[in-house]
Amino acid sequence: MESGQRAWAAVRSIAAALARHRSATRFAMDAAAWAAALVFASAFRFDFDLEAIYGRGLLVTIATAVLLQFVAGALWGLYTGRWRFGSFEEVLALAAAALTATVVLFALVYTLDGRRGAPLSVIVAGGITALVLMAASRVVSRQLLERHRRPGNASTRLLVFGAGDAAADLVASLMRNPTSPYLPVALLDDDPKYRNRRLSGVPVVGTSATIASAALQHRADALLIAIPSAGAELVRRLTDAGEAAGLAVKILPSVADLVEGRVTAADIRPIAITDLLGRREIDTDVSAIAGYLNGKRVLVTGAGGSIGSELCRQIDRFGPAELLMLDRDESALHAVQLSIEGRALLDSDNLVLADLRDTERIQAILLERRPHVVFHAAALKHLTLLERQPGEALKTNVFGTLTMLRAARDAGVERFVNISTDKAADPTSVLGSSKRVAERLTAHTALEADGTYLSVRFGNVLGSRGSMLGTFQAQVKAGGPITVTHPDVTRYFMTVEEAVALTIQAGAIGWDGEVLVLDMGSPVRITDVAERLASQAERPIDIVYTGLRPGEKLHEVLVSGGEVGITREHELISHIQVLPLDPALVEDVNWGGEAKLITKQLAELCTYTRPLGTEKLEEHPA
Repeated sequence: MESGQRAWAAVRSIAAALARHRSATRFAMDAAAWAAALVFASAFRFDFDLEAIYGRGLLVTIATAVLLQFVAGALWGLYTGRWRFGSFEEVLALAAAALTATVVLFALVYTLDGRRGAPLSVIVAGGITALVLMAASRVVSRQLLERHRRPGNASTRLLVFGAGDAAADLVASLMRNPTSPYLPVALLDDDPKYRNRRLSGVPVVGTSATIASAALQHRADALLIAIPSAGAELVRRLTDAGEAAGLAVKILPSVADLVEGRVTAADIRPIAITDLLGRREIDTDVSAIAGYLNGKRVLVTGAGGSIGSELCRQIDRFGPAELLMLDRDESALHAVQLSIEGRALLDSDNLVLADLRDTERIQAILLERRPHVVFHAAALKHLTLLERQPGEALKTNVFGTLTMLRAARDAGVERFVNISTDKAADPTSVLGSSKRVAERLTAHTALEADGTYLSVRFGNVLGSRGSMLGTFQAQVKAGGPITVTHPDVTRYFMTVEEAVALTIQAGAIGWDGEVLVLDMGSPVRITDVAERLASQAERPIDIVYTGLRPGEKLHEVLVSGGEVGITREHELISHIQVLPLDPALVEDVNWGGEAKLITKQLAELCTYTRPLGTEKLEEHPA
């Protein structure tokens, strides 16, 4: 046992020495390789008859070969740190340097003719043998270095699902870091092409179906999902399998969250509920987006909200000439400025404090600032509250949107994107009705304005202020119970980053008057979310069912019964034509009237079917 420990200590000592004096060590190994190669080639040439070998001449040949290797190696960057040790690039440089040294040595010996110190055949055989020995020395040295850098035995033993590029980068970085808290012990992947692959010496040993047996065989402590493009369904399946096998489940960020696409150990984090509900890779046409945002003045209403602030952050990446952020909440503007600019002095002209209900103020802002593109995200969104106070929904979601539409039309806005909700499809609530009317008003403005006016509809956004997930987490923190309206209620979910990325893409491809519906994936059973959060809590958490609230659906839909969605330019975006609605009809509704009457009138406006301006809609038939 002690002898084994001494041997391992010696290996680590050698590896450390090699790491400290890399250039000198590499040249010394190459010099020894040339000497051994020429001696062996000479001995082989004369049938190992040592008396027949040119003693003095061979020594001169070896010294010349070593000198030539040094010069050629320096020219090809072998001893200047240009190449990563043992990399494919270094091997190519090594071959080039060895060939150069061999050719020059051959020419010198040939020129000397009778005075040569070794036969020409020895030079050729020696050069080939030297290259093999130099390459072999690098392989052995790299193995020693990698063993020296390998994480210690105290590290978490990691079972890695995924054998693609992200996993390769990650495993390589972990295996080269002696202080890493993670030690990859085996890989899994469902793709047959990776079946016999090894990454930095770590083998692929199975698929997602063998997580339990692989964990047991390799004594794994945790399962890492190393596929940044993994969707929520795959993440849920792997998480369930990992937890059933007694493993702590961890994950890499999504593609959009990776910095320059690089993967490091710092990216490994525990599974979050957002990974299980709304994670997917969004393929966006960057050139199309840049075409209508780059160099343009862009206005975002509701800029301090969850959707609005993420819109501002993503739009900022496309280089707008000016990004105008409008909100009535000064604290929200402070937060969004801080997230984008890293400062929040509130002294910038691109921060606009205004209320949609102030018609004259909104009109003046748009006529003065003349935005080219408007994203209208400002709205009241809490269903239950608006059921009780429908006049407020009318003032903000309907009249506020109409104010924005008219101001945008008068200011010559090129493209107007109204942010809607899945509750506008077959609406049963004041919130849904108000947003459905806003969609129809947007379609009407498309008939009379020069620019392109459209709406984008999607469901629940994870992590938004006041969202179900935040409420559940707060209830768990308080000790419970978690309140769910109905055991079978389902909802669509998407992360705010995904929703906004598709919204910006929709703004590039939408036609006049359309509603573009984002693909939200499969609906999620709310009880499942509550149960998962409860199971992760430190103490028992009860789940209490309170019953559906007035206006609330058991199952949301993204498309109304009479609508037909078609996919045209993006697989995750469907296009729907909606009938426009004359604003004069909306203005007849009295926001200060009786709540029941306002609710009834909003519902009637949603189904009012007298066709207006169908001649323009026919320019782009569905």
